[in-house]
Amino acid sequence: MAIGLFVRLKTQPGKGPEFEAAFAVQAAGVRSAEPGNRLYELVRSRDEPDSYAVMEIYETAEALDAHRTAPHIVENRPKMAGLVAPGTKIEIFDVV
Repeated sequence: MAIGLFVRLKTQPGKGPEFEAAFAVQAAGVRSAEPGNRLYELVRSRDEPDSYAVMEIYETAEALDAHRTAPHIVENRPKMAGLVAPGTKIEIFDVV
């Protein structure tokens, strides 16, 4: 069964453009090197400054595990961590 993730996060004040640039690099790696990924998209709130969501779908639990340890994710993680404010919420879904 495919797995969906919906990640709600806020960036540090004023760090949205830097976060978006770092995410674009990460997303390019996901799309080119993770065949088990169906969807990896960042969306920005129109109403709340510095508020984002990431929508992800993986074919299997193994594909999600591979994503978490993929080199492009591991390399980018420290940079992203410095841009994201505390309070990230991750919801996990079964794709129907």
